[in-house]
Amino acid sequence: MQSAQLIKDLPASKTVSIQNKVFALKQEGHKIINLAGGEPDFHTPAPIIKEAEKAMDLGFTHYVSTNGIPELRHEIALKLRNENGVACDPSQIVVTAGGKPALYVALTSLLNEGDEVLVINPAWVSYEPLITMARGVPVTVDLNPEDNFMLDREKLMAACTNKTRAIIVNNPNNPTGRVLTEEEIQILKDVVTAKNIIIISDEVYEKIVFRDHRFISLASVSGLEDRTITVQSFSKGQAMTGWRLGYLVLPKELVTAASKIQGHLATCTTSFIQYAGIAALKLTDEVEYMRSCYEKRVNRVVSALNQIPGVSCPYPEGAFYVFPEIHFRDYTSNEIAEYLLDQVKVAVTPGTAFGSKYENYLRLSCATSDQNLEQAIMLIEQALTSKIY
Repeated sequence: MQSAQLIKDLPASKTVSIQNKVFALKQEGHKIINLAGGEPDFHTPAPIIKEAEKAMDLGFTHYVSTNGIPELRHEIALKLRNENGVACDPSQIVVTAGGKPALYVALTSLLNEGDEVLVINPAWVSYEPLITMARGVPVTVDLNPEDNFMLDREKLMAACTNKTRAIIVNNPNNPTGRVLTEEEIQILKDVVTAKNIIIISDEVYEKIVFRDHRFISLASVSGLEDRTITVQSFSKGQAMTGWRLGYLVLPKELVTAASKIQGHLATCTTSFIQYAGIAALKLTDEVEYMRSCYEKRVNRVVSALNQIPGVSCPYPEGAFYVFPEIHFRDYTSNEIAEYLLDQVKVAVTPGTAFGSKYENYLRLSCATSDQNLEQAIMLIEQALTSKIY
């Protein structure tokens, strides 16, 4: 029996495929330093765990409201207002089992078959497949590394057609670590206003911003309030990847559609995890500690990478990845990634996972221990300078 053609043609997630290979090698007894995934090495903070335990002990282990428990949606609305300057009613919030389901619900709420969605490359690996799964058509816009992947007004305008329905924006960006400037946000505003389209704003790394860079939630910008669907997750900022908890903030006219999809897809998001989410939103010191650790790590990694011949790496402005350009023996990014895994057992993600134009790039995650990062950079330096012993 054959699978549906749509799914048959769908590429597997490159990052998940690498992770699965790493897991298999570890099961065979190999010691792998994994810089390929987006998995924080920190334990989930204790107050979050305790709140989940308390909720389970009190019997909150049953179905709850499809859109999320009222207490969590109220707390999210407060957070958005106080931290991000986003005015929304709790009724505009749908709680989901992580960021990926939130994106899928957003896309299926919005798209008719054949509608186009702009994807700004370098982009997270699942955007295009999720658009395809929602019966839409991804249209990629490749940014230029020479100007640090700044948004380009002319490219965005030229990519729009009469079928364009939305544009996906990731801020801070995975894999580049770029944080949108006010000038770039104005470009987005001009484009979506001129073309009458929606922004799907993926803001899952908002808690991880470095130096003097400032994160601006797009739904807080005058003129974008009713043109923005915000996608959020607790996975990165609060180290809750395995909990699978995220949420959507939608314009009022899309809430009913999103609620229908969520009801058929999941009925509801796990009840006791939602109570843990309330505790997660109230954390400050723990979240700041993790952010400061990520900043120190990426600074050390970038400094070390830039000492290796053939490697050039800008400092990220947010998230916990670095995206170096690497020239080595005319290898493609896939060949370099395979070489590093085979020769020195360091797993990284090839740049072409984030756009076909980024052949000479790799993505390295700094969401692992200082010891692992120091060892990995030493091994990468040995491999790229042929000092493998």
